[in-house]
Amino acid sequence: MFTSESLSGSKPEQYEQLLAQARALVHGERDRIANAANLSALVYHALPQLNWAGFYFFDGTELVVGPFQGLPACVRIPLDKGVCGAAASSRQTQRIADVHAFPGHIACDSASNSELVVPLVSSKGELIGVFDLDSPVQDRFDVEDQHGLEAIARAFVESLE
Repeated sequence: MFTSESLSGSKPEQYEQLLAQARALVHGERDRIANAANLSALVYHALPQLNWAGFYFFDGTELVVGPFQGLPACVRIPLDKGVCGAAASSRQTQRIADVHAFPGHIACDSASNSELVVPLVSSKGELIGVFDLDSPVQDRFDVEDQHGLEAIARAFVESLE
């Protein structure tokens, strides 16, 4: 049910299908760990050319690794460091074609070459954390990926409220 082979059509249509799967996974569940774990697995296995997909949660001071798929990750990320810190502190999605050209990039996995990080912000404007995706392919993420992944991130945040 939840595989890349089950997605069809154009990229926006595939993201609509993926969003429907994401909503089905989080429906009726309010636990952020359970939902983050399932969404990490869903996205990691559904989208090609990823080497990491997961969540970092804001603990009031910094970002702390949450559920993910991929190699072991950096455990703590200050808000003034890396792509995840930039997304969290600016509360704006960061779509980075070449992470090696990003000032202050944190290389948790040296195979990562591009990254997309979506901030997770509650309806009250409180920072929850970030949804982070890495790829070994440079310029892996385009605007359609950004919009699709932002919608999945919104579904996650809505599941908590």
